[in-house]
Amino acid sequence: MLAYLSVTAEHPRMKHLRVRFGFPPRTRHPMHEFLVEHPEMAREELWSWSFVGGTPTCLFRVEGDIEAYRDRIADVDSVTECDLTPVTDTSFYAFVRAEPSESEWEWMLAFHRTGLVVMPPIVYTTAGEAVFEVLGDPADLRGLLGELPDRIDTTVDRVGEYDRFRSSATRLTDRQREVVATAAELGYYTVPRTATLADVAAVLGVAASTVSDHLRKAESAVMSSVAEPPSSTSASTRGAEPVDDSEPKV
Repeated sequence: MLAYLSVTAEHPRMKHLRVRFGFPPRTRHPMHEFLVEHPEMAREELWSWSFVGGTPTCLFRVEGDIEAYRDRIADVDSVTECDLTPVTDTSFYAFVRAEPSESEWEWMLAFHRTGLVVMPPIVYTTAGEAVFEVLGDPADLRGLLGELPDRIDTTVDRVGEYDRFRSSATRLTDRQREVVATAAELGYYTVPRTATLADVAAVLGVAASTVSDHLRKAESAVMSSVAEPPSSTSASTRGAEPVDDSEPKV
């Protein structure tokens, strides 16, 4: 496991973990495999999810060909509902209700720990990977890594103390933060969405195109921080040294 997730009783510090899953083709969701294989698809981000009411509901932001995505997801038997909303010429939101496969439930349930918080977005890449940012108690983070299926190639990109001032939000301008905050307050990012760009623009007293521009730039800043190269703390969890609880390490 990971020695740098160790703490002592005198140092019960919350940790921030960035972990990368490499899914073999046979374990990928059909839409993740579509992202990998289709030349017009670039990226898929899971921004919000709910397990209330039986069938899980998810909100994705996708970069790629919306019509190709629409045609492919229509053939996925586990998807019971899908609503696509264009954002730009090359990106869109996908509101999806779908039943996870048995292999998906297996790794998703590893995150179902009281002391863990998954920070959106979860980023699915064309390399067949999913990138997660997780906050929590070091013991729960170690437990998470220990419960992941062996067939998933798991790599820790970054681990350390949680500092919200290092978050991607600090890369936004004051105006971008204001627009994002207004959009969130009105329900632009809720599932299902309860506000439009025009609604946000009316509150701010600007054009809808201006709101769209600010939100795109803010989302770009956030996504750029998620896609940063791995730091020097990168390490595979397979074959890592045992945890040493004798002293705190970062």
